[in-house]
Amino acid sequence: MKAEGSGFRTLLYKEVLRFWKVAFQTVGAPVLSAVLYLVIFGHVLAPHVRVYGEIEYIAFIVPGLVMMSVLQNAFANSSSSLIQSKVTGNIVFVLLPPISHREFYCAYVVAAATRGVLVGFGVWAVSLLFVQLPLANPLWILVFTLLGGALLGTLGMIAGIWADKFDQLATFQNFLIMPLTMLAGVFYSVHALPPFWRSISRLNPFFFMIDGFRYGFLGVSDMSPWLSFSIVVVFLAVTAGLTLQLLARGWKLRG
Repeated sequence: MKAEGSGFRTLLYKEVLRFWKVAFQTVGAPVLSAVLYLVIFGHVLAPHVRVYGEIEYIAFIVPGLVMMSVLQNAFANSSSSLIQSKVTGNIVFVLLPPISHREFYCAYVVAAATRGVLVGFGVWAVSLLFVQLPLANPLWILVFTLLGGALLGTLGMIAGIWADKFDQLATFQNFLIMPLTMLAGVFYSVHALPPFWRSISRLNPFFFMIDGFRYGFLGVSDMSPWLSFSIVVVFLAVTAGLTLQLLARGWKLRG
C-alpha cells in the first residue's frame, strides 16, 4: 500500500533534481540576464528618473526585476518539464504509478516555485552590489513571492498540458507570459501612464504581483497590497482549479 504523500515527495524530488542538475543554465543564466537589465536600465536612467518622490530609480526597478525573474522561471520550469516528458514519451512513467492528480499538481508547482525563488534570491543578492534596498514589510515579500511562483507554476502546467510541441509552448510564452510580465510595471510606475493605459495595466494580473511585491520592499505601491493579494489569490484559485480538472481527466496526457 502506498505511503501517504510518498508520490508527492518522489515527484517533487525528481522535478527539483531536474533543474538543479543544470543549475548553471536554469538558475545562473536567468540571474545574469536580470542583472544586465539592472546595469543597463539602472545606470542609464537612474540620474534622470525618480519614482514615488525621492526613491531612486534603481531601488524601484530591483523588486520588479526580482519578481519578474521569479515569475518567468516558475513558468519555464513546469511548462518545459511537461512538454519535454510528452515529446520524449516518458510522461507514462509519471502517470502509471499511483500518484493522485493533486500530488501531481503540488509537486510540479512546488518545484516551479522553488526554482523561481532561487533565481529571485540570486537577483536580489547581486543587486545588493548596486543598491541597499529597505525591507519595509518582509511578510508581503514572502507572500507575493510564493503566490507568484505558484501562479506561474500553475500557468506553466496549463501551457505544458496544452502544447504538443516546443514551438507551441514558445508561442504561449512569447505572446502571453513575456508581454504580461514586461508590461506589468517592472520598469515604470503605472501612475506615469496616460489614464487609458493605466486602466489597461490594472487588468493585468502580473501587475498586482509585482506591485504588491514592491510594496514589501519600499512600503509604497500603486495599489493597496491587500487588493493585490486578493486578486492574485483569486487568479491562483481559478487556474489551480482548471489545472486539477485537466489532470484528473488526463487531457492531452493520456493517449
